[in-house]
Amino acid sequence: MSAATATANATAAITGLRADARISPRAHLRHTGALVRRNLLWIRQDPESMFDAVLFPIVFTLLFVFVFGGSIGQSLGGGQQAYVQYIVPGLMAMMGMNMAQGVGTGFNQDFNSGVMDRFRSLPIGRGSVLFAKISVEMVRMLIATAILLVVGVLVGFDIHNWPGLFAAVGLSAVFGSALMWIFLTLGVVMKNAQSVQAMGFLVLMPLQFGSSIFAPTQSMPGWLEAFTQVNPLSALADAARGLMVGGPVAHDLWLTLAWSVGITAVMAPIAIHTFRTKT
Repeated sequence: MSAATATANATAAITGLRADARISPRAHLRHTGALVRRNLLWIRQDPESMFDAVLFPIVFTLLFVFVFGGSIGQSLGGGQQAYVQYIVPGLMAMMGMNMAQGVGTGFNQDFNSGVMDRFRSLPIGRGSVLFAKISVEMVRMLIATAILLVVGVLVGFDIHNWPGLFAAVGLSAVFGSALMWIFLTLGVVMKNAQSVQAMGFLVLMPLQFGSSIFAPTQSMPGWLEAFTQVNPLSALADAARGLMVGGPVAHDLWLTLAWSVGITAVMAPIAIHTFRTKT
């Protein structure tokens, strides 16, 4: 980066900070709405960006049900049908995390393509850019969740409690939106989208497989079972199962909400500050 470019970016960041302080909450909402519309129009122009939201729930549901459903289902006492009831709420928890990773890579690509430089030169709230990105990713996550539930029903998932189903979807959305602040921060500080994906992979894989998403944790080694008990993905998956299929809910529900509030409270200010000050 040349000295002139660095100076121009620093000047734009300082100007943006001053402009951001003068923008009213109503203007922030208006800016967020405009940016949400822009991002949705971009998806319309680039439908391939929806492939992950459409294909991930189909591939993962069919893969785990028909490859692992028989063996793990026997341990649950009901064969493949029992595993379907177990895995679909768990995969709902995983969808939120996968979509959260996508927001980081997309944000980083916007930086490298110069789109964010354009946004930062405009008199708009800096937080509006991030809130708009999260809003659109939430739409993508809800689409992925809807596809997951349709595929789940096709392979035998029984919905016992419709209010509980909607509560589980809402809980997954709350936790997924909290994770998005982490990946937005990574999207700002990492040099390229590949670095964001690599970091996400290193974090997501242990969290996903070291949880109750795919299999019960009772047969795991003691140290790993202890980890699953504090893993927020286990709490989310178990809360979703309790809401959708039946079983204990309160402890896992409050634990998931506590993780969501804590992650958001810590990472949202960090993400907004890093975005505002990036040069």
